[in-house]
Amino acid sequence: MTHHELLRTPLFDCHVEAKARIVPFAGFEMPVQYVGVMEEHKAVRTAVGMFDVSHMGEIDVVGRRALEFVQYVTCNDASKLVPGRAQYSGLMTRRGTFVDDLLVHKFDDEHYLLAVNAANKDKDYAYLCAQTEEFTHVEVNDRSADYAQIAVQGPKALQVLQRLTPVTLGDIKYYRFVEGKVDGEPAIIARTGYTGEDGFEIYLDPTAASGLWRTLLEVGKGEGIMPCGLGCRDTLRFEAGMPLYGNEIDDTTTPFEAGLGWIVKLEKGAFLGRDALLRQEAEGVGRKLIGFAVTGRGIARHGYPIWYGGENVGVVTSGSHAPTLGKALGMGYLPVELATVGTQIEVEIRGQMVAAEVVEMPFYRRAR
Repeated sequence: MTHHELLRTPLFDCHVEAKARIVPFAGFEMPVQYVGVMEEHKAVRTAVGMFDVSHMGEIDVVGRRALEFVQYVTCNDASKLVPGRAQYSGLMTRRGTFVDDLLVHKFDDEHYLLAVNAANKDKDYAYLCAQTEEFTHVEVNDRSADYAQIAVQGPKALQVLQRLTPVTLGDIKYYRFVEGKVDGEPAIIARTGYTGEDGFEIYLDPTAASGLWRTLLEVGKGEGIMPCGLGCRDTLRFEAGMPLYGNEIDDTTTPFEAGLGWIVKLEKGAFLGRDALLRQEAEGVGRKLIGFAVTGRGIARHGYPIWYGGENVGVVTSGSHAPTLGKALGMGYLPVELATVGTQIEVEIRGQMVAAEVVEMPFYRRAR
């Protein structure tokens, strides 16, 4: 895709005004940072940051058999949802691997909104449409162009956003959402997030997005609000041990391997990949996702080989200096017999073997 074919979110002009560094990402021109990854990361951990996540995909599933359809294509149990609740889940292949990871929002028995990864949006939509051949009275609609999305994250997110909405935000529990007005505009307000901090996602009409973005910057000045880019979005989710599609999970990875067995509800009945996952549950996994701390000098990066006993036994899926913790950390897959806390491994960093140790994940948990 050439530079001229890249898409822009409704907030692109706001990013240019703020002198953001713009990079290609998932088919869009997106801000990777404004003042710097470290400063933006710290703002989210200690105060409040805001992200343009309008590039994410939104897909509606509607109709009389909407629940039955969502149950069939995802591995979690959507029957447990009530209106106003959201659920983290996986869109599954028949092999029990990930087409994508996603959030399922239930509006009512005949309307579910799926929030999917930007890079997978078109693939996901086509995949879901193909599955409707098995279902009458179900319609799948790509609503991505109908929404802009702003994430407001951090310990002061609630007090800043509360100034712009009559909705009592404290009443919205984690993984819940409501419809209400924000800065006078109709919106969906969800309390989810991808940073390890408390916060909200605001879905609203694209024409209203830039006005809300600028107003948030104004009303949040006293709390130190910062616009934040993709750079710190990645370091924040990484510290919190949250998987990234294309790194920790993909169409070769099962939830059991990725430490996401808690989103697999085999008892709910038939769904895509269930047979494969039943077999894997019975036989056990051959590899597991682990976290590690680099004890030598260097930063482990995505794609670097992991060694044990002179053998290449795995690969780094994500690695970075963790700003909150002041350490070089990483994630990767190891054979299950090595995937225990305390195992001494080595990471090959630019041709040099660097010592590392398997540690517990997530690396960071916010104080409750």
